Amino acid sequence: MTIDRGFPAPPALVEHARRFRASGAVPAVPRVAATVLLLRPADAGFEVYLIRRVAAMAFGGMYAFPGGGVDPSDSTTHLDWAGPTPADWGGRLGLAPSQAVVCAAAREVFEEAGVLLAGPDATRVVGDVSGDGWEAVRVDLEQRRTGFADLLARRGLTIRSDLLLPWSRWVTPEFEPRRFDTYFFVALLPEGQRTRDVSGEADHTLWIRPAEAGRQVAAGELTMLPPTLVTLREIAACTDLDAVAAAAADRDAVTPITPRLDLSDPDRPRFHLP
Repeated sequence: MTIDRGFPAPPALVEHARRFRASGAVPAVPRVAATVLLLRPADAGFEVYLIRRVAAMAFGGMYAFPGGGVDPSDSTTHLDWAGPTPADWGGRLGLAPSQAVVCAAAREVFEEAGVLLAGPDATRVVGDVSGDGWEAVRVDLEQRRTGFADLLARRGLTIRSDLLLPWSRWVTPEFEPRRFDTYFFVALLPEGQRTRDVSGEADHTLWIRPAEAGRQVAAGELTMLPPTLVTLREIAACTDLDAVAAAAADRDAVTPITPRLDLSDPDRPRFHLP
C-alpha cells in the first residue's frame, strides 16, 4: 500500500532518530512479537478494539492493538492445539518454528484484553471469562507466575489457532532502542466474551470503526504509528467481517515492512513506507 504523503512523525521519535544517527550506534536486534486486531460486528460493518499505551512504555501515548513480545514459554511448552499445525503456520508466516508467535498472539490478547481464544475442543470456544476466578488466572499469567500452556491444561482447554488470521508483518525502524519484528493477526471477538480494560499497560481502550479511527487520527484526536494506521486503512476497505477473512487469505504475512523516517525537511519530518 503506497501513501505518497507519508505520515507525520511524533517529536519524541524524531529525537530518537537524530540521537541514533549522531551516535553511530548499531541497531538493536528486533524481538519477535505478535499483535491482534480484535473485531466485532456492528451495524452496517464492524469495529476494532484499540488500546492506548501508558506514557511510560515504549510507544507510550499511542493507540495500538493488543500485543507484545514472544515469551520463552511460548515456544518451550506443549499445549493442545486446534487449527493449522505449527508447520502449516510456519509456511504461512515464513517462520520456523512458528508455535511461539501464534501462542504469543493468543496469550497477549488474553493478558491485555481479557479475551481467550481457546475452547474445550477444536470446534468450541470458551464463553465468558470475566469472573473473579478467571481474572486471578489472567493476573497470574501477566505476572509470569504461570504459563499459558499450564493455564489451558488446568482448564482442559485447547488453543484455537484457527481463530487467528495472519495479516502482515512490521519491523520497528533501526533508530528505536527497543525494536520488534511483529506479526499482525486479525480475530473475531468470540461469542459470549467481552473485552475488559484489565492490562496495566493501557490507560484507555475503545471500540471504533476503522474508518472513523482514521478520521480521528487526521483530526488529531487519536495518535498512532504507521503500522496501526495503515492496518486500519486496509481493513476499512473491507465491507464486512467475511470480507476481512477473505482478504486475510491472500495477505503477505512474510515480507517485513519497515517505515522509513525522512528528516530532509527539519520542519516536517515524515514516515514513508518502502
